[in-house]
Amino acid sequence: MRIQDSVAVITGGASGLGEGTVRHIVQSGGKVAILDRAEEKGKRLVEELGEHVIFINTNVTSEEDVQKALDQTIESFGHFNTVINCAGIGVSEKTVSRGTAHQYDSFKKVIEVNLIGTFNVIRLAAERITSFPANGDGERGVIINTASVAAYEGQIGQAAYSASKGGIVGMTLPIARDLSKSGIRVVTIAPGLFETPLLGSLPEGVRTALGAQVPFPARLGRPSEFALLAQSIIENVMLNGETIRLDGAIRMSPK
Repeated sequence: MRIQDSVAVITGGASGLGEGTVRHIVQSGGKVAILDRAEEKGKRLVEELGEHVIFINTNVTSEEDVQKALDQTIESFGHFNTVINCAGIGVSEKTVSRGTAHQYDSFKKVIEVNLIGTFNVIRLAAERITSFPANGDGERGVIINTASVAAYEGQIGQAAYSASKGGIVGMTLPIARDLSKSGIRVVTIAPGLFETPLLGSLPEGVRTALGAQVPFPARLGRPSEFALLAQSIIENVMLNGETIRLDGAIRMSPK
């Protein structure tokens, strides 16, 4: 599949890694449906990028929301062949801190959005994609998920976040195997330290110090670099069932 032929559904596409990927696909000639809760940012992107982008206010944990968003994507573009899951949240909370246990509800919320929300979009999107015709390689589509290096080296206070991202890594291969006969590939990207809204809220000195932890290049990753890897996954039909670290060789310390 060529990136200019992509009709992509991108969750969390109104900011951060998702926004960078939206921009890259549209600038390469593809079309994108942004599924996000940030309506103001999403609509601003549509105004900027033009007719090949739509925004749909979507809660990825809601079956009804996702079904409606996929219906609207098909109504607008006729079909879709690419799904990129970037929606996610995080909390910083120790298992026990000052004698108080981690909040149960905050742990559940992170798992619900990051892991269950990702699977909700995968299962419903894959159901639609199976009904679309395959290309010359027998391929119908590609699903790209976003994990994190925290799936492997979770830091202090990242129990919930690491569990959610580890779950995404763990389900990548079985889902790729499930969908193989339908010609749908599944690949996950595990980014390291990237310029995202979360890190963007930190003081410049802190951001510089975080970037200096990366062996090379010694800086925070850019959303455009995440988008370039997404393009490689879209275009290389042999990439399937794998999680790819995109991290400048960083291995996270305990804190």
